[in-house]
Amino acid sequence: MSESLEAEVKTNPQGDPITSLEPEQKTNPQGDPITSVAAPKIEARKDPHAEAKRQREVTPEYMFLEAPRVREFITGSESAKEAVRRSSVDLSIAYPITPQSETMQLIGVLYGEGYVKEYYRGEEEYGVMSAIAGASRAGVRCFTATAGPGTLRGIEPIASWPGHRLPAVAMFTCRVVNAPLAIQPDNIEICYLLNCGMVLFHAENQQDLFDFLMVAFVIGEKNDVTLPVGVACDGFFVTHARGYVRMQDRGLKLPAREAWRGAVPVLDAENPPARLSRDAPVQKSNFMAYNIHAVWQQEVWAAVERSRKYIDRYMGGLLTAENVEGADVLIVASGSAAAQSREAIRLCKEKGIDVGLIKIRSLRPFPIAELRPLCAKAKLIVIPEFNYVGWLAKEVAAAIFGHSKAKIVAGPHVYGGMSMPVEMIVDEVTGGLTGKRSGNVPMSAMMGDIDQAAVAHFLQNI
Repeated sequence: MSESLEAEVKTNPQGDPITSLEPEQKTNPQGDPITSVAAPKIEARKDPHAEAKRQREVTPEYMFLEAPRVREFITGSESAKEAVRRSSVDLSIAYPITPQSETMQLIGVLYGEGYVKEYYRGEEEYGVMSAIAGASRAGVRCFTATAGPGTLRGIEPIASWPGHRLPAVAMFTCRVVNAPLAIQPDNIEICYLLNCGMVLFHAENQQDLFDFLMVAFVIGEKNDVTLPVGVACDGFFVTHARGYVRMQDRGLKLPAREAWRGAVPVLDAENPPARLSRDAPVQKSNFMAYNIHAVWQQEVWAAVERSRKYIDRYMGGLLTAENVEGADVLIVASGSAAAQSREAIRLCKEKGIDVGLIKIRSLRPFPIAELRPLCAKAKLIVIPEFNYVGWLAKEVAAAIFGHSKAKIVAGPHVYGGMSMPVEMIVDEVTGGLTGKRSGNVPMSAMMGDIDQAAVAHFLQNI
């Protein structure tokens, strides 16, 4: 009994008892000692694209008009990133220039997460815009962004996009373009884009930027539009500042581009590049070339006009109007100037002056029909801008001529990257009502008691 309770004595192969306290040496079937260390357990690698793969495709109507939204406090660059995240973008090409660089860096993050299929950095802006043209022509959904001098460096291929009927979305983060260079906001570059044939929006804030970019993909790819869409914002004031943005769930995405629905065929085996000039007379007759080009320009601008119904449907209109009914004074603005105008209106109210605000959201097409009834009874219209040339004032004056007798003040203006003190806007409102001479806006930039017949003759002949 006692023997059965004794611990079993281990022996070596020769029968000798093993008395060593060292752990037993393991051997392989051949008797060789096993000295290797077991490989550590490696956890399965998490798929970085898993979240992107789980996105659910929804209709534009649901995305823009019905989907619940959650508010977040983010920068304009981050809002652009979130818009692209939900837009089923196939290709994005970047080239760094302030203040756009941060936006495209964040698009690169989306590429790493699987929300953008292809992404790379071009060698300069001309090449980026040319590559976007080639990709759009091949039928994929494209996004890029640039700013200031980058916009002008790429303006030749950008201006060719509408003529080739290339749906693509470009974000223009406006900054100074004139020498000496500066990187602060100045939206003079918008006036270079107004007449190239693209649809063009101007975002006031981070929310606008998010909404306009997503809508741009859908509108540009509509069959009766088939055009590039530019979304401009005033750099830094929007791109690097934070604001509240109401966003749909990141698990939703827009339908992918269906290139076969476009107004012109994409390049493929049936439509190789050699057949871009599909009309033989273009190659044989200068007259026919000019005539075909002229007709095509008319069609491009007709397509711009046809985008109006989609802007109304998905964005709620080409402009917004606040406190306009019964107001003798109106401020008409776009971009960051609209934000400054809101504060100016608050200060005017403290002075007992009732002022309405019209914010222009779409620059092309321009809201001519919408502006005319809103401005019909106004006595004074003030148009503040972040540029020297006053491109918005020219658009407004031409649009409402003959439909309003209001005195129009083309200003105040700030440029070169300066911010706009709201007091400058207030001064133009109070001065315009009292007849006090402005210290900010020259008399040549005001339309008041003028020869209406002469102006009418001019406008009818341009």
